[in-house]
Amino acid sequence: MTDTRQLRARYRRILRFAARYMVLEWWFELVLPRFGLERIAARRRLARAAHIARNFHGLAVDLGGLMIKVGQFMSSRLDVLPSEITRELEGLQDEVPAVDFQLIKESAERELGIPLERAFAHFDPVPVAAASFGQVHRARLTGAEASDVGFADVVVKVQRPGIADIIEVDLAALRRVAAWLSRVRFVSSRVDLPALLEEFAIISLREIDYLNEGSNAERFAENFADDARVEAPEVVWERSTRRILTLADATAIKINDHERLRAAGIDPAEVADELSRAMFEQLFMHRFFHADPHPGNIFVTPADPQRADSTTPDWTLTFIDFGMMGEVPENLSRGLQRLIIAAAARDAPGLVASVRDMGILLRTAETAPLERAMGELFDRFGGMGFTELQQVDPQEFRAFGNEFSEVVRTMPFQLPENFLLIIRAISVTSGVASDLNPGYNVWTAIEPFAARLARDEGGGTVREFAKQALSSAGLLLRLPQQLESVATLMQRGQLAVETPSADKRLRAIEQLVRRVLSAVLFTALLLGGILLRSTDPTLGLVLMIGSALPLAHALFAGVLNRNRLF
Repeated sequence: MTDTRQLRARYRRILRFAARYMVLEWWFELVLPRFGLERIAARRRLARAAHIARNFHGLAVDLGGLMIKVGQFMSSRLDVLPSEITRELEGLQDEVPAVDFQLIKESAERELGIPLERAFAHFDPVPVAAASFGQVHRARLTGAEASDVGFADVVVKVQRPGIADIIEVDLAALRRVAAWLSRVRFVSSRVDLPALLEEFAIISLREIDYLNEGSNAERFAENFADDARVEAPEVVWERSTRRILTLADATAIKINDHERLRAAGIDPAEVADELSRAMFEQLFMHRFFHADPHPGNIFVTPADPQRADSTTPDWTLTFIDFGMMGEVPENLSRGLQRLIIAAAARDAPGLVASVRDMGILLRTAETAPLERAMGELFDRFGGMGFTELQQVDPQEFRAFGNEFSEVVRTMPFQLPENFLLIIRAISVTSGVASDLNPGYNVWTAIEPFAARLARDEGGGTVREFAKQALSSAGLLLRLPQQLESVATLMQRGQLAVETPSADKRLRAIEQLVRRVLSAVLFTALLLGGILLRSTDPTLGLVLMIGSALPLAHALFAGVLNRNRLF
């Protein structure tokens, strides 16, 4: 069978797999309910999903290529996919078979233009790791090159022969499947699958350009040049091409190897905190981030006692594999900053507003159900770490999860550019940190970072916060925005208005809510003005003077309305 015939057979096999299970789901989810058989369709929904995931796992391992990447992404989506699915897709990366060394050797020699024996003093034929797009071998530089770069031990990443053609075929098949699904109204009304796939295609094609990966590694290292805790391996450009990448060997303790960490005197919980900090800095400060921070791509490197001094940390986080990197556009970065501050404050309306402002949620969407669901999420689970969450009644989790998922499914979401990578980065980071520290609480991890963002005048966050506060002051005069809190309580079923007496009490509660929010607004305007005085005296003074209005309302509104209300 020729290579072309193999690629055609691969294309047809992917389409057959997709068509088979699309028809199956069409039968259970569309046909049976029309005959009043919804219970039969719902009874084994999770079992069917797990069966599909299990069969896709087998397909991905057999085909390799982009199918592995698709499975890896789905396995990391613990936030939206049931555990029955993600469990079946776990470990896909570890199951990728290695390419025969002779093929790797021939490919490397074609790229370098010289025999492997001349290019390196030693090249280990046994791979350190085999991934979907390439595999990694240990090697040693020749004496002259080792002298030039200052080290001899390296790892060489060699692209799998023919992977570019395989990716092209896989993308063609996935585009066909996305077109099929886009004809289903339930899917097309909630997500632009073709656009999502094109972003995935761009990410995948960048991943097989090793010169781009080398540049990413250097940019990452420059961003953390002043941070002794975070490192990246140095690139050996003399032995790198578009299909070969040679880096300093940074192999150390795998970040999820608890036993070796403790044996080295390193607290896994401290490693979890540092990982969170490093990822948040990448996302919100550098706006250039590692989008695949799974345990195989991060090492913990203990300090060398012979080279350590008083300024050297006991250990460092060493990131590798910079093929999948993301960038956060400035407008999206500002939205993410507002989102993280809202999350730290358990501000459900603020969080939903930031999601809408980023373009993730269409402005025409009815946000009250999502705000209510987020409020309940914060109220019930917001302060819990991983260990505490494990002690929650599974039935309560399941009931809330079903309700929350139903709300999310009705929302018209769309993903801005690079948001797919942001979701993956945060999801994987949270999973790794929770494994290192069962008590890890993402809300607690966010709070100090949110405070840092709020103090960061250089990044413009305080100015943005002040402008938001000033805008809120205007709204206070024009619209009864504060009634949303009472409406939310009523929607949750926590307020009932059935009698004239209850009506009177409700108005009293409304006035109390107005006064409390006015006091909060006064504090925000005053603090914003004080913080801005050093950089923008005019705006700072305006905010400080403007704070008098909500202060007056907070102090005197109750007195003026007391007789009328009661």
